Amino acid sequence: MRLRDWSRVFGSWMRRWRLAPGRRFARRRAAHLRLGRRGELVASRILAELGMDILCRNYRCSQGEIDIVARDGAVLCFVEVKTRQASRWPGRPADAVGRSKRLRLARTARQYLRRLAEPDIAHRFDIVEVVYAGRRLATVTHLPDAFPVGGAKKAI
Repeated sequence: MRLRDWSRVFGSWMRRWRLAPGRRFARRRAAHLRLGRRGELVASRILAELGMDILCRNYRCSQGEIDIVARDGAVLCFVEVKTRQASRWPGRPADAVGRSKRLRLARTARQYLRRLAEPDIAHRFDIVEVVYAGRRLATVTHLPDAFPVGGAKKAI
């Protein structure tokens, strides 16, 4: 069989997989993951334009993940980025940060602060909403101090 014949037989499978250097096969990143990555890049740029120092992106530990860790003056900001396609999701992207997600973010932030050996640093939780209309960026909204934090007093 020629290659053209094989592509008819395995066409959909071959489109989902592609050869990558250094690996035999690499699965293509899902569209929602690519969209989220683009949103995090936009959010990082916006926060930097607002004068924040980006300290870390995609901080992961056993407790969870924080999209962006930034410093706004003397306050440490843990930022959750929510990216959506305007046509697919009614409502605001920040509505997706429910109680369980807020608790997970707080636990992850405590772990980050413990690693800094400064658990009493003043900190807050921000949300950045990124909305795309097709491939075009529609809106970016920064919600500082989006939900309450307990017991943070000391400045950096």
